[in-house]
Amino acid sequence: MSELLNKKTLVDVIATQMGMTKKAAAETVDLIFDEITTTLKEGGKVDISGFGKFEVKVRAERDGINPATKEKIKVPATKVPGFKAAKALKDAVK
Repeated sequence: MSELLNKKTLVDVIATQMGMTKKAAAETVDLIFDEITTTLKEGGKVDISGFGKFEVKVRAERDGINPATKEKIKVPATKVPGFKAAKALKDAVK
């Protein structure tokens, strides 16, 4: 396995390991990513046993400073995706 696992590499691995065409493997990867995205967008959580949990976290509104003008600004609240690795994943990486 290479040092970088991107979508193309993941598709190649799935196609090879599962005896699928690259097109079918790409559709499978897209389906998985789309389901995770849709669940998070709707406010749900994704819990993949032995891998980790994805959830949406809310960053509160805060005061900031414009670096160009040094003027104080309000940074609005925002939602960001978060990931917490499962113990099995943490142990495997050690």
